[in-house]
Amino acid sequence: MKNTKILQSLDRSLLSGREYVGASRIDGPLIFMRNTHPIGFGELVECVDPKGVMRTGQVLDTSDDLVMIQLFEGTSGLTLPGTRVRFMGEPLTLPVSEQMLGRVMNGLGHPRDGGSLPHGEDELDVNGLPINPTAREYPRDFIQTGISVIDGLTTLIQGQKLPIFSGNGLPHNQLAAQIARQAKVLAETQEFAIVFAAMGVKYDVAQFFINSFEQSGVLENVALFLSLADDPSIERTITPRTALTLAEHLAFTKGKHVLVIMTDMTNYCESLREISTLRGEIPSRKGYPGYLYSNLAELYERSGKIIGRDGSITQLPILTMPNDDIGHPIPDLTGYITEGQIVFDREMHGRGIYPPINGLPSLSRLMKDGIGEGMTRSDHPHLANQLFASYSHVQDVRNLASVIGEEELTALDQQYLEFGKVFEQKFVKQSFTENRSIEQTLDLGWKALGELPAEELQRVTDEEVNTYYGR
Repeated sequence: MKNTKILQSLDRSLLSGREYVGASRIDGPLIFMRNTHPIGFGELVECVDPKGVMRTGQVLDTSDDLVMIQLFEGTSGLTLPGTRVRFMGEPLTLPVSEQMLGRVMNGLGHPRDGGSLPHGEDELDVNGLPINPTAREYPRDFIQTGISVIDGLTTLIQGQKLPIFSGNGLPHNQLAAQIARQAKVLAETQEFAIVFAAMGVKYDVAQFFINSFEQSGVLENVALFLSLADDPSIERTITPRTALTLAEHLAFTKGKHVLVIMTDMTNYCESLREISTLRGEIPSRKGYPGYLYSNLAELYERSGKIIGRDGSITQLPILTMPNDDIGHPIPDLTGYITEGQIVFDREMHGRGIYPPINGLPSLSRLMKDGIGEGMTRSDHPHLANQLFASYSHVQDVRNLASVIGEEELTALDQQYLEFGKVFEQKFVKQSFTENRSIEQTLDLGWKALGELPAEELQRVTDEEVNTYYGR
């Protein structure tokens, strides 16, 4: 048995680096090769075009008859007889180092800021390694973002994956930059290291993040992986993997708290659909591949905390919902995998409210375990429930007023309308540069509830009413 393993190892070493000249077919970003030696799924490929320029790729499908390769830099300029393909016998890896903080790279981890390639402390598989569920530590540490509607109603917990569901033209990028600038764990003195992955975004969006980080003084603590809109779309499929590979090194090897921002996940899924169509796969909902759920889960599940390790990975994926449809396959499947969502509201944005977060469909499933006595404040859980309940009733009153008119509403309904205005204008609305403490956020919540009679506050205790109501 031992001799057999040695022979297998020798065979792999002899076959790795074997080069073939001539492709059987080129279709979009895909190259098809025949008559090769046995190739492994996900194997790294180097392709040399007729001009001698090398491109990297990955084996997407393999069989005895045919090998399918996706090139991250695209296939423009390649010819069938002049294409040289070298199979490396190993998966795509990324040299990782703390020196990558403060750098701007493309989706494959190559510098795009004019600097040299950082010296890698380690070489890691970009696909990552699954974390044993029994080794995971349950997330409980409250992250103060300084944004009231998040801290008060949709609390972010260290190690959580909490996506932002937005739409085209809404200020999700501003919110992500503000969270990256202000986020901190109250029990920790260590700041977050930020890993930012952009997929198919326009240059001005990427430049906005760079300028925002630079002006706030956190750029040296940020690693940016940018696959822009004019880059080959296929590169978008590897960008979040390279970013998360660095995040895992910083978190679980270097003991840092890492905040990973990924935008736009919709562009990532569009690239998956493009590849699936080229492969001739049977489409699922709206043409997306049937494995979209498991593919997204591979990315989202690379967050969390590990028992015995100091570091953590907290994810904020951003996705723009096509036609603002929260039932679209991308937000729908994302909601099943992640621990909640932050939902933007276009109508609130139209009324000049920033951040335009609708607290009713927004949710943080880990919130209950990270708030309360000893973590935020003892009244936080009850106050959040009361704000949810009261604001929900505001929506009912507004619907009624649109039918019968505000002048026909009861005095109590008028008070609920006033509460809704104060809640949106004082609690939800704040400036891009405003950083509120959790105490300020909770006090603003009680101030909004002051517009309602005390007997309407059924979800807070009498002691909490006596302590905070009307203060």
